[in-house]
Amino acid sequence: MSAQDDAGHPWLPKVRDLLAKAVSTGLPTLGICLGAQLLAVAAGGRVEPGEHGAEVGAGLVSKRDAAWTDPLFADLPLMPDVMQFHEDVITTLPRGAVLLASAPRYPNQAFRLNRTAYGIQFHIETTTEVVQSWARDAPAMAATAREDAFTTETLAAVHADLAETWRPFATRFVQLCTGLVTPAAHPLPLT
Repeated sequence: MSAQDDAGHPWLPKVRDLLAKAVSTGLPTLGICLGAQLLAVAAGGRVEPGEHGAEVGAGLVSKRDAAWTDPLFADLPLMPDVMQFHEDVITTLPRGAVLLASAPRYPNQAFRLNRTAYGIQFHIETTTEVVQSWARDAPAMAATAREDAFTTETLAAVHADLAETWRPFATRFVQLCTGLVTPAAHPLPLT
């Protein structure tokens, strides 16, 4: 499904409304892949099919300058490992969004809205079995990945790296939700 596929998935407008309300009220929110796309659209951004094709398989993203002072992203490595599996991309971030991570083909990989709403275009929560099921269910997309991308051995190694990198991030998000981590500084006003 895509973030604006309301005809095929009639609950999506209500999801986007909930996300818009979360952003406006400061409710800590984390949107992953489709969730990030829904968050972007809910706040006025744009999601479209990626003009350079799907992003599929293990990859890296690069932290942007703003990430070094962000409460969730600051402790991540410069180029954290991620898992990609999507055809749609966030082509325009919402007004006032802070870009936190990029990649060469599609720059809008991670962003923050206000002080506590985060969107990440990639996956950090998958398992080997989940990714292999996606590859079986979407063979055309899976074919765009490197040849050994979906072997059990490759995915086990990728998921070990993902866990090491992103488990502390997830812990910090939970701590943000419970008040143990201070939210990001107020965004600078747009001029």
